[in-house]
Amino acid sequence: MSFFRNLIQLSTSKYKPLLQNPNFLFTSLSHFTTDTPTSYAGLEPTKRDEKPRVVVLGSGWAGCPWLSPLVGSNLPYRKHPGSYFFLANCTGLDTEKHTVHCETVTGGLDTVDPWRFKISYDKLVIALGAEATTFGIRGVKEHAIFLREVHHAQEIRRKLLLNLMLSDVPGLSEEEKSRLLHCVVVGGGPTGVEFSGELSDFILKDVRQTYAHVKDYIHVTLIEANEILSSFDDSLRRYATKQLTKSGVHLVRGIVKDVKPQKLILTDGTEVPYGLLVWSTGVGPSPFVKSLEFPKSPGGRIGIDEWLRVPSAPDVFAIGDCSGFLESTGKPVLPALAQVAERQGKYLANLLNKIGKDGGGRSNSGKEVELGGPFVYRHLGSMATIGSYKALVDLRQSKEAKGLALKGFASWFIWRSAYLTRVISWRNRFYVAINWATTFVFGRDISRI
Repeated sequence: MSFFRNLIQLSTSKYKPLLQNPNFLFTSLSHFTTDTPTSYAGLEPTKRDEKPRVVVLGSGWAGCPWLSPLVGSNLPYRKHPGSYFFLANCTGLDTEKHTVHCETVTGGLDTVDPWRFKISYDKLVIALGAEATTFGIRGVKEHAIFLREVHHAQEIRRKLLLNLMLSDVPGLSEEEKSRLLHCVVVGGGPTGVEFSGELSDFILKDVRQTYAHVKDYIHVTLIEANEILSSFDDSLRRYATKQLTKSGVHLVRGIVKDVKPQKLILTDGTEVPYGLLVWSTGVGPSPFVKSLEFPKSPGGRIGIDEWLRVPSAPDVFAIGDCSGFLESTGKPVLPALAQVAERQGKYLANLLNKIGKDGGGRSNSGKEVELGGPFVYRHLGSMATIGSYKALVDLRQSKEAKGLALKGFASWFIWRSAYLTRVISWRNRFYVAINWATTFVFGRDISRI
């Protein structure tokens, strides 16, 4: 039986509303009931006859997949006795008192006042992820759409379809029509390349059949400061460049200096008009992570040791994109990848169970527990789809190492298969597979939502 067994979930960012930054918190509560958050002032420290409480901030790749090994069940955590989900923001941490300060989310309803409460923990896991990096460029947050959350995808879809309809208005100038139908993607990493390829596919196979008047106007431009897919094998990069160009994506090497409502300006003075601007230039620590008074790793992430602990705060761990090895460990900061976060989560779940079984589950009681082997990350490779049923698979363990590099339709099939295995629950895998099959046969639905 797992030592930590029951969980609660709660959102954790005081800087952005939930829909813009959906991070969550889990906590084990063997003594707690299903009362609503407004019925209590907080959760006091666990008693000796209760199981220790673990609190997890975050519900991404680091925060979610580790719950099954922690509670000892493959069932959803909310079906487990004593496991709960709180939709609230984390407004602060008190590591000396082992307390998380929270505030409920009202969903933008002005008529509902937020409720503030506290949760005491025995062990705290911070898995807050990261935010899109803007490099301080003026106008990015105001005019660009990021590629981080579900609502970003919905906003991109609405914006694109709205521009398609506006471009059909009588009397619109050729210049304005070209601007409305110009989709610009900034960032040539895997996310930016995948989006550019899929968007080009969407335009070629679906949009042009419904909106015949746009075929000479709508196009996609990908802007990257250096080489696209810089972490991939050279031959794969060349193949991706060739295929993207063939599918109609215009590749531009340049650095964005300023973003205005209808155009962006590069450092060489070039002005690029746009109707849709998507920003995908990597990620960095969120304001909440920056505000935490923990030692930071290079890049501003929460500093951790080899066992994913925050050395300056007892009983606090950090995993995923918000964390990085301290320089004193001699280890490099790991890339912000799903495979890193997921494996850190699973490692830490097993580590916490071991600590609990060895008598270190209570707060301030794990100092003498033997932790076992440290976390070791081995890169399994990288994959990226580039549209037109083609993808790249790079199985090298590092950029300098040698390994298998695949491209084309077979790689696309591997990429799709791997994607399905990472979808949580067989029900969702079935939905995704059916959606892919429906799209393949009938095309994408381009009705406005």
